[in-house]
Amino acid sequence: MAGTEGGRGAGPLLLGVRHHGPGSARAVRAALDAARPRVVLIEGPSEADVLIPLAADEDMRPPVALLGHAVDEPGRSAFWPLAEFSPEWVAIRWALEHEVPARFIDLPAAHTLAWGKDDTEGELTGEEQPPDPTAEAPTAGTPSSESPSAPEPSGSDLRVDPLAVLAEAAGYDDPERWWEDVVEHRGVGERDAFAPFTALEEAMGALRETYGVGGHERDLVREAYMRLQVRAAQREFEDDVAVVCGAWHVPALRQRTAVAVDRALLKGLPKVKVDLTWVPWTHRRLSRASGYGAGIDSPGWYGHLFGAPDRPVERWMTKVAGLFREEDRIVSPAHVIEAVRLAETLAVMRGRPLPGLGETTDAVRAVMCEGSDIPLALVRDRLVVGDVLGEVPPGAPAVPLQRDLDRSQRRLRIKPEALERELELDLRKETDAGRSTLLHRLRLLGIEWGEPTASRGSTGTFRETWRLRWEPELAVRVAEAGVWGTTVLAAATARAEADAIGAPGLADVTALAEHCLLAELPDALPVVMKVLADRAALDTDVGHLAQALPALVRSLRYGDVRGTDTGALMEVAAGLAERVFVGLPPACAALDADAAEEMRRHVDAVHGAVALLGDAGGTESGHGDLRVRWRAVLRTLSARDTIPGVIRGRAVRLLLDEGELGADEAARLMGLVLSPGTPPADAAAWIEGFVGGGGGLLLVHDERLLGLVDAWLTGVPAEAFTDVLPLLRRTFSSYEPGVRRTLGELVRRGPGKQVGTAATAAGIPGFGAELDAGRADAVVPVLRLLLGLDDNELVGVAG
Repeated sequence: MAGTEGGRGAGPLLLGVRHHGPGSARAVRAALDAARPRVVLIEGPSEADVLIPLAADEDMRPPVALLGHAVDEPGRSAFWPLAEFSPEWVAIRWALEHEVPARFIDLPAAHTLAWGKDDTEGELTGEEQPPDPTAEAPTAGTPSSESPSAPEPSGSDLRVDPLAVLAEAAGYDDPERWWEDVVEHRGVGERDAFAPFTALEEAMGALRETYGVGGHERDLVREAYMRLQVRAAQREFEDDVAVVCGAWHVPALRQRTAVAVDRALLKGLPKVKVDLTWVPWTHRRLSRASGYGAGIDSPGWYGHLFGAPDRPVERWMTKVAGLFREEDRIVSPAHVIEAVRLAETLAVMRGRPLPGLGETTDAVRAVMCEGSDIPLALVRDRLVVGDVLGEVPPGAPAVPLQRDLDRSQRRLRIKPEALERELELDLRKETDAGRSTLLHRLRLLGIEWGEPTASRGSTGTFRETWRLRWEPELAVRVAEAGVWGTTVLAAATARAEADAIGAPGLADVTALAEHCLLAELPDALPVVMKVLADRAALDTDVGHLAQALPALVRSLRYGDVRGTDTGALMEVAAGLAERVFVGLPPACAALDADAAEEMRRHVDAVHGAVALLGDAGGTESGHGDLRVRWRAVLRTLSARDTIPGVIRGRAVRLLLDEGELGADEAARLMGLVLSPGTPPADAAAWIEGFVGGGGGLLLVHDERLLGLVDAWLTGVPAEAFTDVLPLLRRTFSSYEPGVRRTLGELVRRGPGKQVGTAATAAGIPGFGAELDAGRADAVVPVLRLLLGLDDNELVGVAG
């Protein structure tokens, strides 16, 4: 019997470990090889036993995690992560390889999820950071669930970190460094494979005698359940049992208690129906820096220590050199050799058995980074932490929605990755259009795998740029979204319809209509459009209507790109535009400065929307020429004295840009506004509306307007100048530096030389007495390339 071999006593073989500890993982493998137990019991939710065989699948690659979620409330969920260097994973693999049963023995997830409804606690707790080892995982209904553990609702406020206590007793101020010295760098017990576990059990026993449960009251319940499971295995396998669990629990599992006492602790526990599966995990999510409550600082480093067969420092420095070379930094073999020597020297000076992460980091900084922490940050991000993403076999249990998502990802060749990357899409290509549709549908479902971002290339409607990054928590979002349907299309359609009915405002419904077109949800669009029409008919707030119109017009453009029938959308958009035309002039009257500025933004938005709406066929909708009617509204806005100056000035500017107002008329209107009878603050607001938003070029190329502004500004009384200065500074500071410089040169010449030949004779950049033929000819090749024309065709166009 294994219980009497290898220098260990009778009873179960208790292997106390540090979760995610490579040294513990190696020691577990050595102990199991020496003991050869008939069953391996592992700390983890007991319902997950049926998932253990999947660990033998060739498509299963850690890091992975057990995901448990409540069937009726998928957002109530928990993760139990396992890396390649996790002792639990090593134990599972050993059992499968030796055809030995493996079982999870911790409290069932059905109790954990029901018990921890109000908690936000850390996953797979361990001795490295036990803020609450009693709750296996947080409820991951929101991203904030990964915050550090909340206080225990009952029991002592004292929380013991076993590693910190032991490290302090040994004279260390860093628990991580102590663990490396006594475990990671000491081998696994060459003469006695059980010696490391015996020593750790003694240490934890002393801590438990001193601190009890250390503020983790729920440990009493969990340990009672585990004791019952161990007893049952002992009876079944004649005491030939190995248990792999957190070292903190070993003294409690060794304790002899009555079965009735343990069962009494478990009586009346709350319970919910749960589903469990394997999901991919990442090294970055194992890191404490990500907010993971029971993580490790350096998963990439630990993975290296576990996987390096020999000479770990030399192999690590080679990895670092390879990373720097990929980033075009000059690193030679001599750098590697010198960095290894320095790390070993530092270890000797600091009294460490082998160089740890601190020594290797210091050596890399000094030798390869020339003392700079900037390239060192790259090493920490890419190697010390890392972006390794695990894989789960297709046969793992999953909600139907997850299976449909997996099929779509394979069909569209868009693989989830832990490393953030940008994806450029051309919507004219079938595959790219499908990718865009999928990502938009997922966003509508709250599955934020991709985030739209500004494109560095074309800004046309046929191009999209996405920033992609797969986070393990998205598996929870998929499970939550499964209540809406069994496929991504069905779920997104049902979610859109529900969101439309429950939308709080008109702008929310118009935004949803835009999302429906982007996500290609034709079955949801009629419901959304009906809600939109009803809301638009009842909403009398012109600001709301003006805010909703641009989103509708954008939707028309997106529908055109994707070939969607947008007739109903056009009808609603045109009707909405008419209501804005009627209500805008009275809504703009008698506004304070803040309200006037907000309404000015609405005017700009409506102006752009009407231009696009006309392009999309607004005339064909039966509402007449919307552009003509809008110009009439702008004339009304420009002429009413009751309307704030910033809106009147903007209306004049828009009419000027459209060619509906001549330069002479614009100069006349400006002259009237800037006359001595107008209060300086009102005149300044008019100027802001007229020349704001790129209007500096107007002043550069029309010196009559600049002369009017200059003459008015120089005539503002001193007592009023300080009042209008902030407004004017805000307006002119928005111009490009070149525009401001040219305006300064024009003004510097003085008010008597703003027009006529003086402007061209002064040699101001951008002005000349006649056309510079040489400079004009220089752009001909670029024009030919842009237009795709040959020389003769280009001459014809120019003529």
